[in-house]
Amino acid sequence: MTELNPYAKFLDGRPLEAILAATSHEIANKLQMIGPEKSSEPSAPGKWSPAEIVCHLADCEIAFAFRLRQTLAEDHHVLQPFDQDKWAAPYAGIAARDALAAFTAIRNWNLKLIAKSLPGSTAKPVTHPERGAMTFQTIVETMAGHDLNHLTQLHRIATN
Repeated sequence: MTELNPYAKFLDGRPLEAILAATSHEIANKLQMIGPEKSSEPSAPGKWSPAEIVCHLADCEIAFAFRLRQTLAEDHHVLQPFDQDKWAAPYAGIAARDALAAFTAIRNWNLKLIAKSLPGSTAKPVTHPERGAMTFQTIVETMAGHDLNHLTQLHRIATN
């Protein structure tokens, strides 16, 4: 079995809600540093471009939205994993700004749900078929660590 939150190593001690609330702004800053001409260029062969990274973040936000809501609404729910590479197939040609707009809208909606649900639902259990038993809190922690992982990638691209 894999670890519950493979992105835990990226968490930096800040409150999770602060990380989640800052991500849209941080993505926008990184994209501005990268510039529109480089946003569709992969940083290396076989890697996603900055625009594709933002598309991935938008898709993940949709998946997290569903997971958060199902965890709250259902008892003993089993989350559905997804293949990120298959989801990424249509990313080519999608502008980073469009992906960021989608991410921001869904993130803002998720932040409202998280604010209303924590701390009361922190321990609400859910199962991930690959990672095992987890909680609503684990999903929120995964979201924040996932954000920081991809923000680090965008920062690396922006500063090279």
